[in-house]
Amino acid sequence: MKQRKSKVIRKTNETDIFVDLNLDKVCKPQISTTIGFFDHMLELFAAHAGISLTLKASGDTHIDDHHLVEDTGITLGKALKDALGDKKGIVRYGQFLLPMDEALSYVALDLSGRFFLDYEAKIKFQKTGFDYDLLQEFFYAFASNSLMTLHIKMIKGRNNHHIAESIFKGTGRALSIAISLSKNKIAIPSTKGIL
Repeated sequence: MKQRKSKVIRKTNETDIFVDLNLDKVCKPQISTTIGFFDHMLELFAAHAGISLTLKASGDTHIDDHHLVEDTGITLGKALKDALGDKKGIVRYGQFLLPMDEALSYVALDLSGRFFLDYEAKIKFQKTGFDYDLLQEFFYAFASNSLMTLHIKMIKGRNNHHIAESIFKGTGRALSIAISLSKNKIAIPSTKGIL
């Protein structure tokens, strides 16, 4: 079986993003988006997914972080879709319940070839630092461009950082399960014969 990997570059008037993704290799994530908190979340995601991810991104953050966060989701989603190829032999489904101190999140996903996002996370507004509303924008872009069905539910939590961590780690863990190879390594995991 050939390695499942992909390189995607996205350049617009607003952002410049490079993603190098390998689903069959594990190494320390190399993430640089110019947004420290976002780097941290993506590092956690890649580490818990058990994948190799190099991601370099820059953009018009002098306006705000929206374009960079959203376009990173778009590029990472396209890279995942490309790396999965025809999806022969994958488990396809993944789910994980992840605690992070007082925060608890549940993530379930299906690499179905059909996009759907259900995102429920009530994160408190804060005047300074990262705009936590952008997390939903990231996951929307990631799921829609990878053609994934993704359910994210914050069950409880008080600290915004912990809530975000539980979501990113949980998504990584669920993805790790979904991309793993099943006992039947040659079959497409669908009665349709295609995903």
